[in-house]
Amino acid sequence: MNSKIWLSSPHMSGGEIKYVNDAFESNWVAPLGPNVNAFEEELAHYLNIKHCAALVSGTAAIHLALINLGVSQGDEVICQSFTFSATANPIVYQGATPVFVDSDPETWNIDPELLELAIRDRIDKGKRPKAIVVVHLYGMPAKMDEILSIASKYEIPVIEDAAEALGSKYNEKCCGTFGVMGILSFNGNKIITTSGGGALISNNHDLIHKARFLATQARDNAPHYQHSHIGYNYRMSNVVAGIGRGQLEVLDLRVKQRRENNKFYRNLLGQVNGINFHTENSKSFSNYWLTSIIIDSKITGVTREDLRKGLEADNIESRPLWKPMHLQPIFSGAPAYTNGFSEYAFENGLCLPSGSNLTDDDRARIAKQLKTILKF
Repeated sequence: MNSKIWLSSPHMSGGEIKYVNDAFESNWVAPLGPNVNAFEEELAHYLNIKHCAALVSGTAAIHLALINLGVSQGDEVICQSFTFSATANPIVYQGATPVFVDSDPETWNIDPELLELAIRDRIDKGKRPKAIVVVHLYGMPAKMDEILSIASKYEIPVIEDAAEALGSKYNEKCCGTFGVMGILSFNGNKIITTSGGGALISNNHDLIHKARFLATQARDNAPHYQHSHIGYNYRMSNVVAGIGRGQLEVLDLRVKQRRENNKFYRNLLGQVNGINFHTENSKSFSNYWLTSIIIDSKITGVTREDLRKGLEADNIESRPLWKPMHLQPIFSGAPAYTNGFSEYAFENGLCLPSGSNLTDDDRARIAKQLKTILKF
């Protein structure tokens, strides 16, 4: 069998090792340290934002963001339904209820009109949402102008889940820097990785200062271990941050490579009737973390599963789009405001292999298999 072509695998540059070696040579392998401090500063500079806390995961960042906003038992938080479960799970950690809102067909992100309808309805029911969690799905910027206007109108803070969107921009401003707080992920499949990790970003010093405090077990300023708040073990290690520093040096290259993959697929499939790409608009610049398509089987004669299994037959990984949160068994009782788009996209959508380390031979194999399956 041919070697595996992964959907999105880690891509080391070689530059990471010097920072990791620094950590080992100085014996600074515990959480925090010079690499963590530098990684936070370098990320903040790249994003043109004032403050950054490096953490163990993007999930931890969302959790701390919700705590910062005072989300607690009995509250409601509006959350994009078309996303990975890590966006919604921390809402439940806090004893709050997620209120799911469907996506618009253009960006595949939270639908502004449906968002306002949901806010009005929750207020009418006596439940003013405590926060709005917006996702930049697969690296595609959401309609932040409209979303922020609605959020401002109802005075509800916005958290941006930019886990998949590092390097993406909206109106030439980095995704994750529009809301009161933004979150990033450096999981192994992301555009850059620290093996596992995340970050919370904000222009508000107090929010990041509090997040760092809570993420370091909320230890009070005392010579002994004293705690006045519930804390968490959420801070990034100095070794992991070293990997991140090396990865950040090649982020722009990784964005370029992902966008080149997207161009490859568009050139290959763009003339195939019944295949529609997840596409940026005039306001957005996507990192195209994953190139994603929706297949109209009535036109192509091929279903999403036909395509996925056909690629799998040659050891090529692809993946269905996220199953919307309002369809997940764990969230079956949560309020949801839907328009049918995310359900349609889930049933008919596929993420294609998009790693920045795809070779010409990999692309040739993928092209050959797609042509065979789609018969063109």
